[in-house]
Amino acid sequence: MEDNQSIPTSTAPIPEAPPTPEAPPTPEVTPQEEEKPKRSAGIFIIIGAIVLLALVGVAIYFLLQADLVTTSRLRDIFIIFMALEFLVVGLALIVMMVQLATLINLLQNEIKPILYTTNETISTLRGTAVFLSENLTEPVIRMNQYFAGFKRVIDLLRITRR
Repeated sequence: MEDNQSIPTSTAPIPEAPPTPEAPPTPEVTPQEEEKPKRSAGIFIIIGAIVLLALVGVAIYFLLQADLVTTSRLRDIFIIFMALEFLVVGLALIVMMVQLATLINLLQNEIKPILYTTNETISTLRGTAVFLSENLTEPVIRMNQYFAGFKRVIDLLRITRR
């Protein structure tokens, strides 16, 4: 069975299909929104440091409540300060090791390939310069030498008038 459907041949514009529902556009992240997690982390660190200092102050206050400050109490306070200092130094070393590992990763995985491709590009440019020098510049200079010599010979023989 054949369907004899007529194909419209009018020049009227074909109505466009209604727009299909698309996924909602992804919200653009502004620099202020990117800094919010960093800012909140910094605020938490500052609050933690203040609380830690307050606790150390309270501990010192209670250690010094006795009538006489004995050598053993001063030793205990000094030991507490040294322990806190070692804690801070340990945290700083851990942060430094993480940063050093990040730097080594950056050097190996990003800087090294960039240097390698730059070296390849320089080698290619050097080869191109040598090729152009041998195949373009030298023949042009040689041809100019021949023309200058030919002109000088013509001038010496006075074939042309000045």
